[in-house]
Amino acid sequence: MSESLFIKNLVEQGSMKHQFYPDKHRAEQFIEELFSFLFVKHPIDEHIVKQEYELLKGTFSRLLLECGTEKTSEKTYTELFFEQIPEVYTTLLQDVDAIVEFDPAAQSADEVIITYPGFFATAVYRLANIMWKMGIHILPRLFSEYAHSKTGIDIHPGARIGRSFAIDHGTGIVIGETTVIGEGVKIYQGVTLGALNVNKSDAHEKRHPTIEDNVVIYSGATILGGKTLIGKGSIIGGNVWLTYSVPPNSVVYHRSEIKLIDKDPFVEAINFII
Repeated sequence: MSESLFIKNLVEQGSMKHQFYPDKHRAEQFIEELFSFLFVKHPIDEHIVKQEYELLKGTFSRLLLECGTEKTSEKTYTELFFEQIPEVYTTLLQDVDAIVEFDPAAQSADEVIITYPGFFATAVYRLANIMWKMGIHILPRLFSEYAHSKTGIDIHPGARIGRSFAIDHGTGIVIGETTVIGEGVKIYQGVTLGALNVNKSDAHEKRHPTIEDNVVIYSGATILGGKTLIGKGSIIGGNVWLTYSVPPNSVVYHRSEIKLIDKDPFVEAINFII
């Protein structure tokens, strides 16, 4: 292919696709501004707050137009999205309360909101999930990937997560698209809730596990499979690898062996563990 033909093809492809790609920077800026609007203290002026809210609606509407969609048969997606914000806000406050109650290092709700990456990732997930359930996919994926890049926490917007969800530390957490998580669940860093395989033919199947209410999953645990169910009240220990269901109130842990001996003399070869 000649250089001129290559450039021509790029231009043609760009003209066809541009209307379906929202501006990435504007999308990231919007989710930051919406988070700030919901959780950063406002001036005591209802008129100013209402103006900010309307500006957010306008930005969101433009992002949807760039995706090639905005109107439904009755209401715009912007109207449908913002109608659900109050309920999601209430749920997020319950998430904050759960973290404050669960984490001895958390001194206040303000500390959690401002400094905890797990809460930011959860907030972005809950907002993105509204759109995912409305059938909008590109924009919520942009939001979730922005949270992923900022926090190291990868929550697919299609996952279903109940109230009072607590993430501690958070880096390296992966929660797949068809994961179902109940209420009062607590997850530490490095946890993967994933699929047993990545066959494209399973795209419309439940591929990720179900975690029932009040389960605690400690760091490094990997739980895989759409048929895997972790019963309510269970504790999953660190570094556990699970591909099967466990009943309610189970304790699942990985037993490792640590030996401590004097190094002189030390005749046992240790290079086999490398």
